[in-house]
Amino acid sequence: AYVDFGGTSAVPLLKEYENLVVVQTFSKSRSMAGMRIGYALGNREIISALFAAKDSYNSYPLDSVAIAAGVASVQDEEYFRATVAKVVATRDRLTEVLRGMGFDVADSSTNFLFAEHPKYRAKDIQEFLKTKDIYVRYFSKKRIDNRLRITIGTDGEIDALIAALKEYIV
Repeated sequence: AYVDFGGTSAVPLLKEYENLVVVQTFSKSRSMAGMRIGYALGNREIISALFAAKDSYNSYPLDSVAIAAGVASVQDEEYFRATVAKVVATRDRLTEVLRGMGFDVADSSTNFLFAEHPKYRAKDIQEFLKTKDIYVRYFSKKRIDNRLRITIGTDGEIDALIAALKEYIV
């Protein structure tokens, strides 16, 4: 889902491993989450078996609108690359700003960041941001229970987030 934001594709490994299947969704880097579009690459026999079983597991087949949108997104490579580059640039800018505010920000090759502040509880920050109509995710789970998951948005959304965090932290 996130390889287009800076990860390493496993596609070249298909030549080495006959039992490997590489899947890709259009949800993240092509901004098409609601369309439920993706694809799988692999050995012809495995893909044929997946195709034969698809109706048993996929109760939401693609409609003609989703197919047309998927085709258009693949045909407009320039827009796709520009969009991914913008998300990466905004992610890098936000990472730098958050680290400057004292946050520990995990390195990311995705369209989101995990951030933790050593002096403030993530849950409290999330609740404050919600009062500003800024929504970030908080998980009360081991190992990430004091981290915020911040999805990279538009410049305006990120600027509003930064301003609100400065208000809370400073």
